[in-house]
Amino acid sequence: MRLVRGLPLALAALMLTSMGFAKPPLELVDSVDLERYQGRWYEIALLPNRFQRRCASDTSAYYDKRDDGTIAVTNRCRQADGEWRQVEGTARLADPDGPTSALEVRFAPRWLSFLSFVWGDYRVIALGEDYDYAMVGSENRRYLWILAREPRLDSETMDRLREQAAAQGFDVDQLERTEHLGDA
Repeated sequence: MRLVRGLPLALAALMLTSMGFAKPPLELVDSVDLERYQGRWYEIALLPNRFQRRCASDTSAYYDKRDDGTIAVTNRCRQADGEWRQVEGTARLADPDGPTSALEVRFAPRWLSFLSFVWGDYRVIALGEDYDYAMVGSENRRYLWILAREPRLDSETMDRLREQAAAQGFDVDQLERTEHLGDA
């Protein structure tokens, strides 16, 4: 009986605690021309994550817009043993009536696409005027990637993107640079 009486208090404490840690929505770029966004992007830096833990270098993504409006995603990296690893997925607008800078991506099989949890945030929060670099993150601030059309990004742009990411609540102290060895 004591457990039942303490439950409302515990739930109230949990609600108050979680409300204090809520982050405001990310500030996205106004729009993304998905035709121009297509093609190869090199990963310049990232917040470490579990699904890329075997990637050692040469990480890139290739985006190809399909006729149905979705985007074919091919992520590729070189593992520590020198072998290439590749995964394919699909991206789509998070809201068909929303901004083109708010997408979601899945790497789970197509037959699972009806499950919301197989889709991850892909929010474009910075984009070069010439589509030469981009910064992509997730609303929960756990995932962040800095991408460029070339395997290198100048230090001035990199510093500016780090500052912008920090201002949006990302832990940029954890940001790791991606090495590019070539021979892709």
